[in-house]
Amino acid sequence: MRLYSVIERTTFAVTLFAILVLALLPVARLKEFGFNIGFHYDKLNHVIAFGALVCFGSLGWPQRKARLMILLILFGAAIEVLQGTSLIRRDLDVVDWIADCVGVACGFIVTGCIDRLVGWAT
Repeated sequence: MRLYSVIERTTFAVTLFAILVLALLPVARLKEFGFNIGFHYDKLNHVIAFGALVCFGSLGWPQRKARLMILLILFGAAIEVLQGTSLIRRDLDVVDWIADCVGVACGFIVTGCIDRLVGWAT
């Protein structure tokens, strides 16, 4: 395994974990810890987070893009289901999951464009 693959995979794992923690902490806890990250429009946060995950994941596992897409779509759905539980006390919002899916699509568009540009340059 190449060193940069290790770095990209580690970046993906750290980003995935950070998104999971931020998504599952109760809102009161986020405010208590002083977290006010992202944009005011929550759906844009979802699009950017999942787009970044696709970019890091596509770099770390370039031959596994279909699996990555399925994993991230299921990951977004799982977050929403968990947010709907009484333990987390956040809202289960299908539109958030749709925003996650849009982020996945945007991430693949960006990585596809980058792949083509890099391919043309070589």
